[in-house]
Amino acid sequence: MTITFMQGILLALVAFICAVDKCWEAFYWFRPMVVAFFAGIALGDISLGVKCGAVAELSYLGLLTVGGTVPPDALMAGMMTMVIAYTTGQSAETALGLSLPFALLAQWYGIVCNSLFAFIAHRCDAAAEKADTKAFRKWTWSGVFIVAIGYAVMVFLCAYAAQSAIQAFVNTFPVWLVHGFEVAGNLLPAIGLGLLLMVTLKKQNAPYLFIGFIMATFLDMPNVLPIAIVGIALAAINFMYNKKIDDTAAKAVVYDGGEEDGI
Repeated sequence: MTITFMQGILLALVAFICAVDKCWEAFYWFRPMVVAFFAGIALGDISLGVKCGAVAELSYLGLLTVGGTVPPDALMAGMMTMVIAYTTGQSAETALGLSLPFALLAQWYGIVCNSLFAFIAHRCDAAAEKADTKAFRKWTWSGVFIVAIGYAVMVFLCAYAAQSAIQAFVNTFPVWLVHGFEVAGNLLPAIGLGLLLMVTLKKQNAPYLFIGFIMATFLDMPNVLPIAIVGIALAAINFMYNKKIDDTAAKAVVYDGGEEDGI
């Protein structure tokens, strides 16, 4: 299918909004699941957007920014997985494998932006020293808009301007290569989950993992919704328990009235 000019503008707008949230990390709209869903709305195929978002999200779960390193971009991966699947008719798994070069392009753009932020940080420091809130706000927002505009331009060019080239390129692939991309796309979620477990699997979290594994393996459930509900309940119990401990510790602090005599 072909992406129209207006759909290209809508995709660019989605990329702009999600990139702003990427800088804020407020609502996590920059995750592939959300990006592909919004892209599906823009392209009129929400079902495909959810499929592409789920596949891409699983693959990029464990890719985290550590220090100054910039991993392949999850936002661009979710967007282009949806775009490629929509325009070429390939499966979500195949489109995920084909979206990697675009994720690497956005990764390079992220490195450039990080270098630019060093200059913006100095301008913010100078404004803070002068208590110039207007200048501080201006420089802070300038960095956000630079990132967001860059993502919008990249998505518009890749999704609309280059769609014919992408379709022609994919159509030249032999069947065995397309199948290879599909197999790779099926493997990527396992890699993403493995990377996530390396980060999150600690001894205090292991019981929750085993509870979910046992429920999924031995209980006859039509879907994972009951497991998700149990997980939310356990998270709420854990949160309230830890909060109670913190409140008890705070009340246990005894203030003896100070040291009026200076001793």
